[in-house]
Amino acid sequence: MTTMIGLSLVGREVLLVGGGAVTARRMRRLLDDGAHLRVVAPELCPEVRELVRRSDVAWIRRRFRRRDLAGAWMVHTATGDPRTDLTVAAACERRRVFCVNASSAGHGSARLTAQTASGDVLVGVVSDSGVDPRRSVRVRDAIDRLLADGRLPLRHLRTTGVGRVDLVGGGPGAVDLLTVRGRRLIAEADVIVADRLGPAAQLIEELDPDTLVIDVGKQPGHHPVPQAEINALLIEHARGGRRVVRLKGGDPFVFGRGGEEVLACVAAGVPVDVVPGVSSAISVPQAAGIPVTHRRTASAVHIVNGQAVLTPATRAALADADVTVVVLMGVAALAALVDAALAEGADAGRPVAIVESGHTPQQRTTHTTLGCAVSDARRAGVRNPAVIVVGEVARAGFLMPHPERALEWAG
Repeated sequence: MTTMIGLSLVGREVLLVGGGAVTARRMRRLLDDGAHLRVVAPELCPEVRELVRRSDVAWIRRRFRRRDLAGAWMVHTATGDPRTDLTVAAACERRRVFCVNASSAGHGSARLTAQTASGDVLVGVVSDSGVDPRRSVRVRDAIDRLLADGRLPLRHLRTTGVGRVDLVGGGPGAVDLLTVRGRRLIAEADVIVADRLGPAAQLIEELDPDTLVIDVGKQPGHHPVPQAEINALLIEHARGGRRVVRLKGGDPFVFGRGGEEVLACVAAGVPVDVVPGVSSAISVPQAAGIPVTHRRTASAVHIVNGQAVLTPATRAALADADVTVVVLMGVAALAALVDAALAEGADAGRPVAIVESGHTPQQRTTHTTLGCAVSDARRAGVRNPAVIVVGEVARAGFLMPHPERALEWAG
């Protein structure tokens, strides 16, 4: 019967007997764990030699002797000779030192698990009877996929007394466009403070029933929860010892006011971190087959908040044929944008694309030109959320879609 334990090797000495490829693989893992390593072997393979040189590992250039066990907390033997490995394992048994015998795990007193990690959760897989490392790896990989998808219960059930805030970019709204780190933090969260355009609605069913979800979604012209109150909510819950995820659409630092939230947390002494998201400024045009830059067509991209005052830089970009202008939250400001572009001398035939609800089943693209954009948008009933793209890359059929995506892009 095998009992699994978590053994910290940080700062502790581990002896590796043998200098071959197996030792090289285990050295990398043990170095990552913070162990102090010694290697006993007459010769080293190139990988082990490089690790010894780069990591300042002690190398004893000879065969194993029993006195080499002095000071070791654990021993790993992989000499390639089963009899030598059994001798090492037997010596460890007499000295009450745990030993991993790579040539015959059944004759060692310890085994290294096939392991994976998600945040501060470490999962190890090992066979209870017999040795089947490939099966352990397959089970480990299946668990790793569940962890990456946020489908395992990762929430802390014992309060540590120290809360924190993580700003997580939710991307354009599709759950499978969230980062792995973002999914993990959402699964660990005690409180989720969510925007209207983030993927929160699709994730609620996967959360623990007692995870608190606070909707602070804003719409154009309607901010039911002012930014100062959002900042206060983050700080209040973090100070209560809870893990808080501020789930935002797109990327927190692209017109998401993430910088303000970070500054508020820092000023309040609350630990805070930011997880980038797939920005809708890039991903929503991409969903419609529009690259925001393209060789010999658009060498720069100008991203602007449609609710902001039109600056001289934005006016110049709207008229520059070499620049793609991407407008977020700009449906209500479309007429002002068009007027500014035409006043700067932009060609009325310059292509415009308006992509609504990108990366969702409701996605729709309206292709038009600067001169016709306002009337075409009104006729189509364009609504938020939408991303407006101005530039040659927005021309209908600019990219010839791949056959498997022709129907997807045709919408």
